[in-house]
Amino acid sequence: MDGRGTLVLVAGAGRLPELVADSLREAGRPFRILALRGFTDRSLRARADASVDLLDVAGALRILAGWGPAQVIPAGGVARPSPAAILNAAAALRNREALRRITAGGDDRLLRAALTLLEENGHHVLGVHEAAPDLLSPQGQLGRHAPDAGALASLATGRALLAALSPYDVGQAAVVASERALAVEGPEGTDRMLARARALGRKPFGRGKPHAATVLVKFAKEGQDLRVDLPAIGPRTVRAAHAAGCCGIGIEAGRTLVIDRSETAAEADRLGLFLIGLPPAAWGRA
Repeated sequence: MDGRGTLVLVAGAGRLPELVADSLREAGRPFRILALRGFTDRSLRARADASVDLLDVAGALRILAGWGPAQVIPAGGVARPSPAAILNAAAALRNREALRRITAGGDDRLLRAALTLLEENGHHVLGVHEAAPDLLSPQGQLGRHAPDAGALASLATGRALLAALSPYDVGQAAVVASERALAVEGPEGTDRMLARARALGRKPFGRGKPHAATVLVKFAKEGQDLRVDLPAIGPRTVRAAHAAGCCGIGIEAGRTLVIDRSETAAEADRLGLFLIGLPPAAWGRA
């Protein structure tokens, strides 16, 4: 502990909360688990110290106050609450203003408002990149395959493109072939961007060969709050990149989460893609 209180993993959906829990356990760091009902996987929910509904703001703050002040690590996905769920929570919550703040606006704004609310109540929010840095990509080649000269040129183009777009908060990923940008990630996310790139980079109906040296490049944006939106890839990303005609994937070392790293690298090896951690952007360097 560093004097800031109990370490608490707030577990949403997916594999990430379990990976963070394993990382903390292997590092010998005591922690508690606060499960989100309807999201946390059953295996982790069975080990949780407490459970709470997503919109039970008062209940979550009460639990954390009993453990705290706490260092809170949000990990895993949550679906945006339905209007009915918001109305039910509003009926049970005295602090209506707090609820209004965390449910207003888009998903990123919702998450940031929730983190601000935690901090206003005396808790410290840690990102996964701070609590479990071993889950981030190292620099260098992660699998058996290495990029050739054409792919290296595409990686350089993709990196320069994302750096130029970063101030405009456009996205964290792009598909590039040589000096041509085939697709830039928007609010739809990496998987859907890759589906677009597959359609744009091939002939009608997805037939024909993809453009030579097509790569996926993924970097955090300048000023991005990594506690809310940490760039991530996993085996599914590798399969989607392969389907889009990519010969490999370049990610920002030290600031990109690799879900199930050994499985992700193995999938890249199986499909013949390179997977490489690139030096961090200037604003991401220590």
